[in-house]
Amino acid sequence: MTSDQATAGTAEAQGPVEIDEELARHLANKREDLFEKFEIRDEFPADVLSEAEARTEDVDAEIDSKVSERRDLRDLTTWTTDPVDAQDFDDAISIAKNDEEYVLHVHIADVTHYVHPESEMWAEAVKRANTVYLPAYTVHMLPPTLAETVCSLVPDEDRLAHTVEMHIDRETLSYESIDIYKSVVRSDERLTYSQAEDRIDDPETALHAENALAYELTERLHEQRKEDGSLVLNPSRDRAHTIIEESMLKANKAVTHKLMWDRGVEAMYRVHPQPSPDEWNEALREVQELDGVSIPGASWDDPRKAVNAAIESAPGRQLNKIQRAVMKVMPRARYMNDPFGGHHALNFEIYGHFTSPIRRLSDLVNHWIVYKNDVPENLLELCDRASDKQKDAEQAEREYRQFLQEVGVNPHDVNSRGLEVVEEDDEESGEDDDDANADADTDTDANADVDVDADANIGRAKQE
Repeated sequence: MTSDQATAGTAEAQGPVEIDEELARHLANKREDLFEKFEIRDEFPADVLSEAEARTEDVDAEIDSKVSERRDLRDLTTWTTDPVDAQDFDDAISIAKNDEEYVLHVHIADVTHYVHPESEMWAEAVKRANTVYLPAYTVHMLPPTLAETVCSLVPDEDRLAHTVEMHIDRETLSYESIDIYKSVVRSDERLTYSQAEDRIDDPETALHAENALAYELTERLHEQRKEDGSLVLNPSRDRAHTIIEESMLKANKAVTHKLMWDRGVEAMYRVHPQPSPDEWNEALREVQELDGVSIPGASWDDPRKAVNAAIESAPGRQLNKIQRAVMKVMPRARYMNDPFGGHHALNFEIYGHFTSPIRRLSDLVNHWIVYKNDVPENLLELCDRASDKQKDAEQAEREYRQFLQEVGVNPHDVNSRGLEVVEEDDEESGEDDDDANADADTDTDANADVDVDADANIGRAKQE
């Protein structure tokens, strides 16, 4: 299969959504209004930018000086998978299999080597608390200068990483061992999601065996999660997204289990309370009443399994309605300093975030705790800050997407393909799709807060 054939019909092949200059000005004004309303910091202070610039000087020499202090994984086959328009590659994977186990490495950019609690970048990250992803516009938590250089696992360059090495039993898929350590890695290749799909199918391509093996493991992990009662509101994921999503879930879960059970320390855990029985019954009744939707009797004992079963057999036109019925009764997930209560939607007893320290304060703090075993004195304040600013970011995105629909631009297409401003007399603007306003938000906000699909939806929130 040629490269052109692989991308035909994908967002990569369609090109960006085109708008005219006047509409671009309206969008910019709307963004400014939202930034003011939700106190979103679009510009970085000069001292933060200066500090970031200084930390990106003499990169190779600094990495060379740290190799002897870390585990050298540069000979381990490693690759990244990200959206086509991603500018920083903050996580990578490696995988192997033997007679008894899978060995999965998740390598995450070692952000805390450059950003620590005494730095200006850390203070600014606390104020921002997360990266805000509006369609075709990103407000970063950390200066892009840092994120796109030393903290980007670009191919054929040595990079400092925080590696989660998991030995996973081939039969039970449970952890045989978990090791978390500082490393030096060297990515072999940067793949887009469509390229990763192609590699799984084509034995003649580089990294075919690795991607096929990664999918073998992660598809099993995904099915096991569903069987165990993890809520899955988005059934349409492709294989490449399954690889990344399940790998990041497994790594996040491994890290927070180590923090709680082996160290017994406070950290920024992700806690998702469950709806009351009456609320769940209300949601299930609403789902059951939808045309063409039924819930198998055997699944009613666990509402999450009931929803999964309904989605698997439901007509595609009912997916949004099922998602909304469930989301109406779901409490918000929050960051807490202990994991009490667990993560209801994922059905994890303990869960937290570790794999995205470039874009989430929670992950940055957890990297510091893992590295130094040093719990910040203001951890409760940091938990509340991260929870509240995530809510602000989600609401800002929701309002911006609605505004795009109102002006005749499909936000889903913008997310997938990007945006380009064209001169008015060159192209007819704004009307990229006839059905631009026809329920363009096909994936709704269904997974936005619950972390149902964790690192692939907010997770990997690099506007896929």
